[in-house]
Formats: sequence, structure tokens, C-alpha cells
Amino acid sequence: MSSEKQNKPTEAELEILQVLWQHGPSTVRFVHEELSKTKDAGYTTTLKFMQLMAEKGMLEADKTNRSHIYRPLLEEEQTQRQLLDRFLDSTFRGAAMKMVMQALGNHEASKEELDEIRNLLDKLEGGKK
Repeated sequence: MSSEKQNKPTEAELEILQVLWQHGPSTVRFVHEELSKTKDAGYTTTLKFMQLMAEKGMLEADKTNRSHIYRPLLEEEQTQRQLLDRFLDSTFRGAAMKMVMQALGNHEASKEELDEIRNLLDKLEGGKK
């Protein structure tokens, strides 16, 4: 499967992938019920999206039982990295600092989050020396 297809899930496809990454291989019914907790989604719409995602190579369907079980073929971390890279390039012209400063300016970080950021910066600086 080409990486071009891997890094282009739509928002709706990402919502489905999030359910599958969190809960593991699942039926359309389960994915639909999870999505319905936060948005109004029709069962047939969820089914159609998952069928299309399987055609695109994002999901794989186990059709051995009456209820097909879908599993993601895209890895969560790799997909997040690709989407973040695309977002960084298109929104901040590749300037990671601008993105981080915007995120920190728009969100009051907890002490724990700030500690994690400091630890990451220390780790990154340590790797460059």
C-alpha cells in the first residue's frame, strides 16, 4: 500500500480509526455505537465509510462470520506523525516553534504537562550534544 493513501484519512475516517485503535478489531455495530456517543451518525453511513476504508487499504475486514470484524491497517503513531507533518507544513509553513507557541498560548498547560515538555526538551538537547 502506498504511503500516499496512508497519510490522507478524512476526519470521518479518523474518527473510525480512533475507535479501532482504542478498542481493537470491532464490528460495524460497535464502531457505530461508539461514534453515536458523541455525534449523530447513521449505521449505514458508518458501514459505508468502513467498506470504503477497506477498499482504500485503511481497514481489513474478516468476513468469516456474519458480523464482519474490521481491523485497522494503519498504525496510530505513524498516521499521527504524517497528519502532524501535513498540518505543520500547511498551517505553520513547517515552523514547529510557531505551532508549539500557538498551542501553549491557546491552552493553559498543567504543571504535569509543563514537566513533560521540560523533560522532552532536556532529552532533545541531550541528544544533540
